[in-house]
Parts: sequence; structure tokens; C-alpha cells
Amino acid sequence: MTKFDVLIIGGGPAGLAAAYGLKAAGQTVAIVENDLWGGTCPNRGCDPKKILLAAVEAQTASRHLQGYGLQKIPTINWPDLMASKHSYTDGINDGTLAGLQNDQITTFYGTAQFTGPQTLRVNDTELTAQAIIIATGQRPSLLTIPGAEYLLTSTDFLDFAEMPARVTFIGGGYIAFELATIANAAGADVHIVQHNDHFLRSFDSEFVNDLITQLQQQGIHFDTNVTPTALKKVGNEFILEGHSDFKLATDAVICATGRVPNVEKLTLANANVEVDQHGIVVNDHLQATTNHHVYAIGDVVSRTQAKLTPVASFEGRYVVQQILKQADQPIKYPVIPTLVYATPKLAQIGISAQQAVANPKRYQLHDLDLTNWFTYRRIREPQARVKVVIEQATGLIVGASFLSELADELINYFANLINQRVTSEQLVQQIFAYPTPASDLSYFY
Repeated sequence: MTKFDVLIIGGGPAGLAAAYGLKAAGQTVAIVENDLWGGTCPNRGCDPKKILLAAVEAQTASRHLQGYGLQKIPTINWPDLMASKHSYTDGINDGTLAGLQNDQITTFYGTAQFTGPQTLRVNDTELTAQAIIIATGQRPSLLTIPGAEYLLTSTDFLDFAEMPARVTFIGGGYIAFELATIANAAGADVHIVQHNDHFLRSFDSEFVNDLITQLQQQGIHFDTNVTPTALKKVGNEFILEGHSDFKLATDAVICATGRVPNVEKLTLANANVEVDQHGIVVNDHLQATTNHHVYAIGDVVSRTQAKLTPVASFEGRYVVQQILKQADQPIKYPVIPTLVYATPKLAQIGISAQQAVANPKRYQLHDLDLTNWFTYRRIREPQARVKVVIEQATGLIVGASFLSELADELINYFANLINQRVTSEQLVQQIFAYPTPASDLSYFY
């Protein structure tokens, strides 16, 4: 049996953050992967999606400036855009593996299975360690309906060689909105099918409604209160059926109804590791509650925080400190920005407007229309809005929601303002380049 100080299952952002941190501290480290080195985000998630969105953003900016110095809205050449994506993603697996090997981190390719509280089997190799980190992430879930074999996932969408003429998305979360935005911009006839009429539940409902209105104006169809019951292949097309005689002909159906933790193949019972429907159950030190030799980080963890790549890396770095006994404090997350890359973008952080309205003695809500501010007027954005939550006792910003093409930039500024507890007096002592979104920050207090 081969022994290491730490074994890591999963070669994505969480596992890599832990592996490099532990190796730099002199630990003997092995990492196991059974799919693509680098994990979901760079191979088939946020990074390739953002490459595709670059063309959408350029097209959107051009559309807003029609009649204001630009003529003709560019069309998206999907094969060329996909070639751009592949020029990045095709090197991720080999590059990640080479980086690990160059750092003398032992790598194993195969499915890890627990054989005991501190032992694993990978293929025919038996491994043991003082600490084991599970960082196996999640995968898309699929509906269990007749014809489910015809359902596609975000992975399939991000690898389309050609954009189908008609694309249907099932689900009302950020994946459906983001991919629908890309498909619509690429010229597809797009439907989003949702089992109720509630979308993007964790975001400001008023801004969500505004976003839906703008997406409808761009040509995206929303089919609400439809529970899919079957997917049938008829000739070269598919028929999605639902309750109340709903039928929709389409060329591709993307199931975006959530994700499930990758835990089934780990034989966790052999290690006495507790798991629920949301993932591995951990304490506030990210240790498995029933086996403190095992840690879990990233999307495989059962937790309330958003399952995002930066959160996974944050947890990886935290666990390094725990294993090295450099810190013994429970994990404390900063405020975490969440974002929907649609057109426009929708972002939220900290205390929500709904929470502020429910507690007026503690919070003050600033609901601002930014459309005519110079920052947004110069790019001719049709609608830009923000809701800022101020803590009454301190005057500090503690939350914000944005609906704007610039929301992804602004939300990071606000993350810094909230996490660093920056007062309005401190902010005005700084000088930002003007005119930029940063130079507007003092007006939000």
C-alpha cells in the first residue's frame, strides 16, 4: 500500500488549490481524477461559456449603438466561435496534468473508491493517507421522463459543432438563462420551459422580471407552468410534451434542471462518510462529520453557499491551513457575488432588497435608475438599475443587486466595499480613473 500525507480526489479548481498549497508546504500529495484534469469550469463550464459570451457581448454593444455611430448588427459565426473556444479548452487537460507533474504531485487517473476510513483503491492500486480530501464536484441532473435519452446538457451545448435552428431549455435557473442568451444571439429560435412561473429564485424578483422582459424583446420565448412529461423523436425533430396538452417542436432540448454531487462511485459507506441529497455533510471545518480524516471541498459539499468556482478554490486554500494546523478557526466566508451572464447581466451580493424591506429599522434601501447616468448613457444601455442596501447604524453598504451590462464589473467593486467595510468617507479619499464605473461608486452611498 502506497502512503501519502494527503490524498485528493478530484482535479478541478478545489482539488488543485489544495494540492498546490499542500505540496508547497512540503507534504507528499497525490491527486486522483477520472475525467478531465482541470475540472468542469475550464473544460466545460464557466470558461468556455465566457468565451462564447464574448461574441454575444460585442453583438449586444453594437445593437445598443445602432444609430449612435454604428450601422449593422454583426452576426455570430458559430463554427468560428467554437474554434475560438476549442483553442482554449483543448489544452486544459494536458496542461493541468503537466503542471501537477512538474510540481512533483503524484497523479492517478481512474475512479477512487474508499476501502476504509483512510484508504482508497484506484484501479488496482491501494493508497492511504493521514488526510483525504474529496473534491469531485457535481454533474448535470436529467429529468426521468420517457425519451430522457434524447435530453442534452450544458456540456453538449458548449460543444455544438453547429447551432440548431431551434433550441429548448428546461429549467428556470442561471444555466438556462445564460445558454439561452447565447443560442438566441447565435440565431436560434429559443424557448425556456419552466414548471412554474418563478425564475432565478435567489435574485431580486423585480429585476428578474425586467430581465425576462428584455429577453422576450430579443426573441426568447418563456413557456411557464409546463411540467415536461415526455420527449419524442419524430423524424429529424423532437417533440417536447407537457401537461395541459403542451407540445413544442424543436431541434435540441437542453436539460438545465440543476446539478447533483458526484458521490455514487466513492463507496463512502466504507469510510463512514455521511452524505445527503446535496452532497457530503461537513462541519464548520469542512471535515466529514463522521470521519475527521476526510475533508470535502467545492461543489460536492452540502452547504448553503453558492456552488461557484471561486468558492471551491477558497475552500481548497482553507483546508490546506487546517491540515497544516496553521489555523483552527471555523471557515468564514466573505460575501459572495452571484451573477447571471444574460443580456443584460443580473448580479447580487450580500443583504437583498427583500431582506432590507422586511427590516426597515436596520436597513435603508436605495433603488436607483442608472440608465441616464453617463456611464450607461454613453453605451446606450436601454435599462440599468441597482438596489443598494445601507446599514442604518453604520452607513455601510451591506448588499446590492444590479441589472446592467456592466453588472459583472460593478458587483466585484461592491464585494470589496462590503468585505472591507469601506465607509463613504474612506471611499472619497480615493481617486479613480474618470469616467468609469469605479468613479461612480461614491454616489451609491
